[in-house]
Parts: sequence; C-alpha cells; structure tokens
Amino acid sequence: MKKPSLTICYQFNPWNSSIGGIQTIIRSFLKYAPDTFEVRLIGTGNIRQKIGKWQDKEFAGKMVKFMPLFYLANDDIRGLIPTTIKYTAALWKKTFTSDFFHFHRLEPTLMTQQWQGEKTLFLHNDIRQQMGSQTGKKAILWQYFPNAYFTLEKNLISQFDQILSCNSETTQFYRTQYPTLAPKIMTIKNAVDGNIFYPLTPEKREQQRQQLAQTLNLPLTTQFLLFAGRLHPQKDPLLLIRSLKALNDANVHLLIAGEGELTPQLKAEINQCQLQPQVTLLGPVNPDKLATLQQIASAFVLTSVYEGLPMVVLEALSSGTPVITTPCGETPKLLSPNSGLVCDSRTPEAIAQTWRNLLSNPDQYPSEACVNTAHPYQAKTVITEVYQQMWTRWQDKLTKN
Repeated sequence: MKKPSLTICYQFNPWNSSIGGIQTIIRSFLKYAPDTFEVRLIGTGNIRQKIGKWQDKEFAGKMVKFMPLFYLANDDIRGLIPTTIKYTAALWKKTFTSDFFHFHRLEPTLMTQQWQGEKTLFLHNDIRQQMGSQTGKKAILWQYFPNAYFTLEKNLISQFDQILSCNSETTQFYRTQYPTLAPKIMTIKNAVDGNIFYPLTPEKREQQRQQLAQTLNLPLTTQFLLFAGRLHPQKDPLLLIRSLKALNDANVHLLIAGEGELTPQLKAEINQCQLQPQVTLLGPVNPDKLATLQQIASAFVLTSVYEGLPMVVLEALSSGTPVITTPCGETPKLLSPNSGLVCDSRTPEAIAQTWRNLLSNPDQYPSEACVNTAHPYQAKTVITEVYQQMWTRWQDKLTKN
C-alpha cells in the first residue's frame, strides 16, 4: 500500500549540533514518525552530503529522505545575508509534490504556491512582539519593514490548509487578521522528548551537580543557572550577564549553551562586568548533553524580548528544573506557582531579585511540580496525534477519490 508522504521544509541539518525550538520540533517529527509515513526533509547540508540530491539517511532509528539545498556550516550564526533568504532563493524553480508539507518560515513559501499537497504553516513566535519597537532593530530584518512583511503574509497565507501556533495570543491575532481562514488557524502544543529530558533522583542530581562543579574548579556548593539557545537579540543574552552582575552572589554560576551573532558582544560584556569566574560559555551542545545540564541546574533562565513557547522551557520542566522567565510568550501562562517564576520586568535588578527568590527557596519548586507542568507536552503523544490526524485526512481523500 502506498504510504502518505510528509515533506518538511526548513533551513537546518538535523545531524548537526543546533539549538532551537524549530529544530527540536522537526527532530521530534522525524523521530516519532510512524512507519506508515514516508518522511522527507528539505534542509541544508554539510561537506559530506550531496547538495540538491535526495538521499536516504537514518535519524533516531528512522529512515528519512533528505535533500540539502546548500552547504551551511553553522545555522546558529546569522550571516550578512539571512539564511532564510538563501533558503528561499535555493527553492527558485524547484517543484515538489507531497501529500503533506510542513513549513516553519513564511518566506520560503514564496516559491511553493504551485506545489501540490496539503500545506501547514507553523508559527513559533508572537509576531506582534517580534515586530514591535521594544525589540530594537536587531532581532529580524523584517522589523525595518513591518508593512512589507504583513503585505507578503497576506498574499501568501491563503495557500495554507492549516496554520498552527504554539502561542494562544498569536492564534487569536491571526484569526482576527484573517477571519475567512479562522477555522484553519489553531493552537498546537510544543513537544518535549521525555525519553531524553527526565528528572534524576535527588541523590543522583546532587552527585552530578557536584561533579560539574569539580570539573569547572568551582566550590561544591555552587548553584547553577542555565540558559540554552541562540545568542541572538531575541534572547537578549547580554541582559543575562547584567542580571548576574546585579545578583552579586559569588556562589551562583551561569552556564550558557549555544552560540550566535552576539557571541563577541557577550564575551565583552562578561569581561566588562568582571564575571569571568561566574560564567561558562559552552558553545553548541547536543540534546543529550543539554539534558544533563537541565537535570542538574537550580533553574533554567530566560531574558527574552519575545517568544512563542520555548522548547527549552518544556525541556527544563520535564527534567524537573524550575524556570524563570521574562514576561513574554506562552511561558508565563504555562508555569504553575511551584514550577517557576515570572520576572516583574526586563531589568537586571528585577530579574536578579526573581533569581534570588527562587534560589533561596528551592523546596517551593519541587521536581514533581515541574514534571507535572510539562506532562501534557510529551512529544510521543503530541506528535503521534498530529500524524494520526494527517493519516485520517489522507484516508478521507482516498475514499473521496
């Protein structure tokens, strides 16, 4: 029997170390794909992969058809020409057919209007905050041309059969913006892989925390705060460093996993604040190493300007670690009183005080409460449900034909 095909379009290589919520979602769609589907990924390649050619690759025990459009050494760092523009240009005059398409950026769909198949657009951020002046003009190029973006969106959005957002406010915003498409616009849960991100026993957690402290030549009593993500204006990692300075607690050490265009500025900020002994830049880390860090941190911290629902938040909670976030995105709605805290504002003093409140009262944020908060977002359940819905629609089409 012919298998239905899902083709995922996004500018990354799942076999490279790359931190990002979109990358994590796509990896889950690859890993938890049922055998009844043929899954394809149109992405970017490394020097060992043939550009522009379909090739069979194994990912997490599943066979995937993979086509890299161009060579990209590091998708965490934004170049002079945004990767999204390069990816969109690489799709020029290419035509693909698939039962289902998943898109995670709007721009590439400039080239896909004639492609045959059911198309789904995933929305990962709160577009109003993303375009807002409070972010500065460094987060995305479209901030310089917001009217052009919304005009482009208006012209492209009708091609989609589904529009799925991880942010409930974004869902409502798009339903208002495009009332004729409202039935197609829905909220979807982000998905965390509980086979990778899970809590340790208190004894094991303490043992591994002390081991990390020893490895970094730190006192055994050191408390770790963890950030993971691209070093990008959206995440505002410079505010992390200023908040650590305001915290003024030598027993707290900040771990930063990831890299990006702000890496040089971040290093300069660490030096200027004289915080070299209290910050470790880990660079890109794979999911297994990140899971270990999530398990032993006292808290996962975010200083973002805007968000949808960050995957790293769900990963921390699933690992039994509380979350401290700035007031943006879906995270403040997600957290329970015992699984994290929301800062009053995006100032170093307010963030430092929130960190201080949690670190001085760890028993108020038990591992069980964190895990319970993340439980409805388990990837195996969420992703399987999406595939099941696609399977049902595919069978309905077969019956009608």
